[in-house]
Amino acid sequence: MDRGRGGGVRQMMSAEFIIGAVKPELFPAGTLPEIAFLGRSNVGKSSLINCLVGKKGLARTSATPGCTQAIQFYRVEGKWHFADLPGYGYAKVSRQQSKGWKELIESYLTTRENLRLCLLLLDARRGWMEMDVELKEWLEFQGHPCLVVATKMDKLKTQRERVQAMAALREGNPEQMPLTFSAGTGQGVREIWQAISKIKIP
Repeated sequence: MDRGRGGGVRQMMSAEFIIGAVKPELFPAGTLPEIAFLGRSNVGKSSLINCLVGKKGLARTSATPGCTQAIQFYRVEGKWHFADLPGYGYAKVSRQQSKGWKELIESYLTTRENLRLCLLLLDARRGWMEMDVELKEWLEFQGHPCLVVATKMDKLKTQRERVQAMAALREGNPEQMPLTFSAGTGQGVREIWQAISKIKIP
């Protein structure tokens, strides 16, 4: 077990890639409780998955937005499925491709019966953007439990920046204080796992 500089606990877990599904017919069968990772392109969804399971290269990460072009499914500890969804808001893809991603994500979110928790990731430096708000409202309308996670906290270099960022994030979601996460320090890993561990396992 490795304790990160920010107090996060990094522990190697049993985790494996299942499939990158580009259409609903390829979604893996099963009844394991599923956690979906959603957010804008390059917000850090894959990095969060890697930190949660303690495997640096499990989920593919890239500095290029739009890297994840399918829903990537992972089996973790034989107890959960993690689903890494394509990022939204990246302008340099074709309109047809963007439409296809949107339809794939909506199909997943409206039909996946074992979906138990949605992690909505926001870049702490940018706060709430219009598409984030729309997605959160849509998830609430669909009745999906949603946990907001502010990523890239280590990019905020001063205490003042951190305080201002958290105030802005809280203003956009007053009923729930976002959890904070940093891939560099492991900050937030324990708290996110605490939320996941509350999910009932069949």
